[in-house]
Amino acid sequence: MKKPKSNDIFDAKDFPVSFVRRSVFQGTGEDVDEMAGKPLVAVVNSHTEMNPGHMHLGALAERVKQGVRAAGGVPFEFNVPAPCDGIAMGHRGMKYILAQRDLIADLVETHVRSMRFDAVVMIASCDKIVPGMIIAAARLDLPAIFITGGPNAMGIRFSPGFKGSIAHKDYDNSMDKFATATCATCGSCEIMGTANTFQCMTEALGLSLPGSATIPAFHADKLLFARRAGARAVAMIEQELTARKIITPQALENALAVDLAIGGSTNAALHLPAIAHAIGASLPLSKFNEFNKRIPTICGIAPNGRHGLTDLHVAGGIPAVMKVIAADLHGDTLCVNGKTVADIVKTARILNAEVIPPRDTPHLPEGGTVALFGNLAPDGSVIKQSAVAEDMRVFQGPARVFDSEADCLTAIRGMKLKEGEVLVIRYEGPRGGPGMPEMLAVTMALDLGGYKKVALVTDGRFSGATSGPCVGHVSPEAYCGGPLAVLQDGDIVSIDIPGRRLDVALSEQEIQDRLRNWTPVENPVPHGYMARYRRLVGSAAHGAVLD
Repeated sequence: MKKPKSNDIFDAKDFPVSFVRRSVFQGTGEDVDEMAGKPLVAVVNSHTEMNPGHMHLGALAERVKQGVRAAGGVPFEFNVPAPCDGIAMGHRGMKYILAQRDLIADLVETHVRSMRFDAVVMIASCDKIVPGMIIAAARLDLPAIFITGGPNAMGIRFSPGFKGSIAHKDYDNSMDKFATATCATCGSCEIMGTANTFQCMTEALGLSLPGSATIPAFHADKLLFARRAGARAVAMIEQELTARKIITPQALENALAVDLAIGGSTNAALHLPAIAHAIGASLPLSKFNEFNKRIPTICGIAPNGRHGLTDLHVAGGIPAVMKVIAADLHGDTLCVNGKTVADIVKTARILNAEVIPPRDTPHLPEGGTVALFGNLAPDGSVIKQSAVAEDMRVFQGPARVFDSEADCLTAIRGMKLKEGEVLVIRYEGPRGGPGMPEMLAVTMALDLGGYKKVALVTDGRFSGATSGPCVGHVSPEAYCGGPLAVLQDGDIVSIDIPGRRLDVALSEQEIQDRLRNWTPVENPVPHGYMARYRRLVGSAAHGAVLD
């Protein structure tokens, strides 16, 4: 069998060093002679006991390894961190979450290269781990396949008050509202947040077996597909089907189209450009606007609608969504099963037209994620228009400026805000935060506080769970001297989603005059990784990648 990388380990030409390598392997209890003739497959796992999205991944890894061995390979598992946005919410830990995407990519890349694996199987569920692993796969350009952990079921599904919806807005009873945000099983939070968005993206990119990404975490089919993924990794070695034959610029455009069709998280505007960077391509924010005019939000998955990921899976999953928008996809791109997107779409079935409606009757007429440009965001900003009420899609109001998320939360909890204001939270970008923390705590506080006519603008980011007129990723960020840095209370800010604009009623001359007397707020950062991250991380407009 082919061993394109691991032959280096078993080659005896450099004796006695080769003896050292062999003797180390001897201690694992594996048959070294057998391994010398079989490919080595890395099983990259993000199993952790600390959150439901990853608590069950150990069982998936065992099935993956069964599949690898059955197909003639030798699997070795290693783990990476599994940060959870939910647990990090609202405190300093959130500053470290996005930064771990690049750390995970580096860990996977460096370990796989050093240990000379022939292929990789990636196992993950949640927000930064899946894109981090995709970036690593793109860099390595080895045969690579994903088996995602799958969505969970939210507590509302087990409530006597369940109305067939997992959206909190559909419930008046406070216990039922809380149940829509309570994890009841293993798996990633059932809404179309970043976790499930990027599990779906593995399919849209062709990196996971068709139909596998949306399988609920607790379903037996998830174990079955894990075994199939392990076996398929070995076959991909023989076929020389490597990651960069799958992750192409055309595949990234397919992923963007699917992201818009399912109402995916705004964090796709960070991660898809970062993946493009890993293959030496680019995916500018303007591409989102090019696509969202012609790709509608097909599905109403919470927080855009009433359905959950389980409903999407039962309705046919990602292959069915791709069938609806097939005319906008590159049909000749490849999947890990060796087939093309056109092949997959041809056999896909739409099993529930209420969940996956026809293209001419979509949930919303445009794609969910929109990029806004203007004198307040020269390099762009991002908003999830599919989660914004129609009467708030054009909004203007006086700025209420905060230099941190914590200060804004204090004002909200003290009921010190006024309807009609535009809250501005700055110095929370990739460098300013540092780490570009997400602002879900603020958006939840606004919702629970009963505010109906308040908008939010920040150089931080948002969770896929965020709803309302919340503009994030404002670039350049305040810390780097973007216009956001010199905004003052009372400046009139305009948000125009249909016009794709974010502006402040200031002349360019006035902005430049203010900047001449400006110095950035320096949020303290401990010595170590985050200090390096602040020095090296790039703009959110280009994926916040490390260069």
